[in-house]
Amino acid sequence: MLRPAPVCSRPPHRPKPTVAPSTFLLRDLRLVTLDGPEGYVPLDDAAVAVVDGRIAYAGRREALPDAYRGLDPVDGQQALLTPGLIDCHTHLVFAGDRAGEFEQRLNGASYEAIAKAGGGILSTVRATRAADDEALLHESLPRARALVASGCTTLEIKSGYGLTLADEAKMLRVARRIGDAFGVTVRTTFLGAHAVPPEYAGRPDDYVAAVIDWLPVLHADGLVDAVDAFCERIGFTAAQTARVFEAARGLGLPVKLHADQLSDGGGAALVSTFNGLSADHVEYTGDDAVAAMAAAGTVAVLLPGSYHCLRETKQPPIDAFRRHGVPMAVSTDLNPGTSPVRSLPL
Repeated sequence: MLRPAPVCSRPPHRPKPTVAPSTFLLRDLRLVTLDGPEGYVPLDDAAVAVVDGRIAYAGRREALPDAYRGLDPVDGQQALLTPGLIDCHTHLVFAGDRAGEFEQRLNGASYEAIAKAGGGILSTVRATRAADDEALLHESLPRARALVASGCTTLEIKSGYGLTLADEAKMLRVARRIGDAFGVTVRTTFLGAHAVPPEYAGRPDDYVAAVIDWLPVLHADGLVDAVDAFCERIGFTAAQTARVFEAARGLGLPVKLHADQLSDGGGAALVSTFNGLSADHVEYTGDDAVAAMAAAGTVAVLLPGSYHCLRETKQPPIDAFRRHGVPMAVSTDLNPGTSPVRSLPL
């Protein structure tokens, strides 16, 4: 069942509690747990016991074990405390912006038309290639900081704006550094098959071969946790995507996919045959593919930021996902062109 994403919040008129030691009892707060049969369960008058920096108890204060009642108390000031949020689909590392494209879309240009004219992904590729590691990190940190401040403790970050071995590696290195900078978990996804770069124009199969050659190099350097592709009529065919996925499977890497965003290209069905982690976007996914996702345990990742930014009229088949028992997740799709989640230098 799809549920609204929780938000970690504190009433703005209340001062922040003092920094707690590594062992303490957090009390007087509202707590959300995952204990209920329907998922999130809100609890009023809750308590959280932390021992040596690890949560030892989280639940109703009245049920707090005696062993934790003597811990130093910290006033939660009625803050809402939730499990850490997971943003499982971001393009957080990039340089430049695509502000001009928003005006084009307001004037009627489609995402596909802008991409075919050399804008879209390739516009960001040019800016990202021109940035070195430090410049790319400098531009990306505020975006990550905003997500962490909103309660995210795990971020998935894709490459895909380099489209050369050196530039894809650069993006993945910067993604790793973001995790270190904020003390959060970062999972990196190699998205070399995001678009055909200018130097391979008209030769997508040759570019796919290059992507497959880069994958073991990046994997050997410890930069890849998963592999993704853009399976779409302005991206890569199902057959080309399958070649990339076969290479990933040969290295023991899990796959996920930008699937059926602009048309039903069979992406969700394809990623299911590889027992993919997820099929993302899925606006045009058909019922047979939904059944395949259910059988494979592939998660449907819904990306409403992109959906609304592009003014899509075709909606993801949420009712079908529910009917077939496909697990669903919601993510930001943070990217410069179709889901420019606001970045605040907090």
